[in-house]
This record gives sequence, structure tokens and C-alpha cells, in this order.
Amino acid sequence: MIRKARISDVVEMKQIINTYSKDELMLARSLSEMYENIRDYYVCEIEGEVVGCCALHVVWEDLAEILALAVKPDCARKGVGTKLVSACLEDAEDLGMKEVFALTYVPVFFETIGFNIVDKNSLPRKIWSGCIRCPKFPDCNEIAVLKSISIMREDSFLDRSDKSDLAGGR
Repeated sequence: MIRKARISDVVEMKQIINTYSKDELMLARSLSEMYENIRDYYVCEIEGEVVGCCALHVVWEDLAEILALAVKPDCARKGVGTKLVSACLEDAEDLGMKEVFALTYVPVFFETIGFNIVDKNSLPRKIWSGCIRCPKFPDCNEIAVLKSISIMREDSFLDRSDKSDLAGGR
């Protein structure tokens, strides 16, 4: 079940993120940052256990970022990440965003759900605020991907009439 994250989920979410951040596959998140931004996060819960998380962070009036997408390794490649990103994209659409981007080492995942690879330099400088905290900055090799929300409406991979996997938050 995909739902909005709760304060009680933060420690589990951080553990999932740390699985990848310790190998520098994603940016580590502090507990304080996660608590402060809890409203940005969605989680996937299976049998009472949080198995994945993802956040939608509004960057500007028409641009949002998908970040902190992490799924427990034993639940990877089972559609959890796709469902989490779907929830974030639906949220972006509801907020009136025009575009959503992500910085990733796995662009093929995002391409399969309608994102396109773009030059990082084509994105506003404001997106670099998180990059400054990264140990790889400024020599990062993450790839920027971007999705137009108007395109999402045309080829949505989440049937908006079937929200059985989405709960809470709205």
C-alpha cells in the first residue's frame, strides 16, 4: 500500500536510504531533514513494514523534484518504486506542477515511466542546493531526467480511477 509518510516511519525510511547512501548511490538524509520534510514523503507499506520511500519536493512554481527514492533490496524490481513515483507524480499534478525532474544513477528506470534524459545544466541553479551536501560534488555523474506533467496526463501509467494502492494523505 502506498501512503503519505508519518513521523513514525522516519527511522525505517532512513534505514532504507542508508542502505544505498553508504555506497554513495544516493544522498544521505539526516533525521532532522526527514522530519522537517515529512510532508514530501510517500512510503510503501507491506504487511505493516515500510519497504520503500520517495519524496516530491517543490522547487519552484512549476518544477518539482523526485528524491530519496529507495526500496529495500528484497523488494526491488517488484513495482514498489514505480508505485512510489506514481504517487509523487499524481501529487505534482494535483499541485499544478508543469515538470518533475530527478537526479539519478538509474535513468533507465525513469525512462520506462516516461521521463527523458536532459542536460543537468538545463535545470535551474536552485536544484544544486542538495548537491552541495554530496561528497561527490562537484564531480557528480548523476543523470538528470525530466517529465512533463502534460505528457503524464496523456499517457498516465496510473489509472486515476483505481487508487487501491494509494491510501491516506489526500
